[in-house]
Amino acid sequence: MATNKELLSKGIKYLTGALPLLFIGPSIIYNAFINKQNLWHYLVLAIGIAACLGAMYLMYLGLKTIMKGIFND
Repeated sequence: MATNKELLSKGIKYLTGALPLLFIGPSIIYNAFINKQNLWHYLVLAIGIAACLGAMYLMYLGLKTIMKGIFND
């Protein structure tokens, strides 16, 4: 049962793309809640939520691709 190294590397690329978003998203959300008096509050909050959702989606794709590469689905 050999692993597919191309799929494995593609999954790792997805996970490395998700890593910065895992730190940036909550930081942006925190910044939005600190600056509630600003007019851009809702836009900054939406960007932070989108970054967090993007991180979760990339993590899902990365883990799914890695599992396909390991188990030759």
